[in-house]
Amino acid sequence: MVLLGVNVDHVATLRQARGGREPDPLMGATLAILGGADGITVHLREDRRHINDRDLRLMRQLVSIELNLEMAPVGEMVKIALETKPDMATLVPEKRRELTTEGGLDAKGDFKKISEAVKRLKDGGIPVSLFIDPDEKAVEWAAKTGADMVELHTGYYSNAGAAAKAKELRKVEASMGLAKSAGLLVNAGHGLDYSNVAGIAFLPGLRGLYIGHSIVSRAVLVGMQEAVARMKALIAGPDRK
Repeated sequence: MVLLGVNVDHVATLRQARGGREPDPLMGATLAILGGADGITVHLREDRRHINDRDLRLMRQLVSIELNLEMAPVGEMVKIALETKPDMATLVPEKRRELTTEGGLDAKGDFKKISEAVKRLKDGGIPVSLFIDPDEKAVEWAAKTGADMVELHTGYYSNAGAAAKAKELRKVEASMGLAKSAGLLVNAGHGLDYSNVAGIAFLPGLRGLYIGHSIVSRAVLVGMQEAVARMKALIAGPDRK
């Protein structure tokens, strides 16, 4: 069964639009759990544009399922992770001006920094995933860092036109095979929505899908429980609903 990790960052984004207290991302996480989420993801950015330190602390205290902390591989975030002890950490690239994460980590170019972050986190008892592009070299260098798993960037697949989508799906599938051969667990995410998730969800050997924006967008209209439940049904497929 493929796990569904629900990213509640955009609940916090909506809160920050008015600088108030609502909507509360912790309540978003609670309702996602009631809808069937297997995990909750939060991205504590260096600029704290949405999720903040208090959100993370409360999530750690009150979220009873897998708590995945997305974070840049930098000293400040490693220190926070070691203090809060999420169930896993996903290292992601981070740019101050980007609207959302753009592309995967450069595990080759930033090998020393990423490897050091991986080691510190694993020494602290936190399993580590690397967010990488679906590319042979990216998988190869990710494995060398000592990470436990990878999350394959599905944004290229999600954004591709009809003619290119099959090609992008093959890249994801090939990278999954390479990662599993290297002893890595394999997750996927970015840009997935209710119309395209099935193509990824049914790839053999996938551990989990990490989805945020499309679920929160639908939740604005139908509620978080319904939005999560519908995504879970799509991931399970018609024979396993």
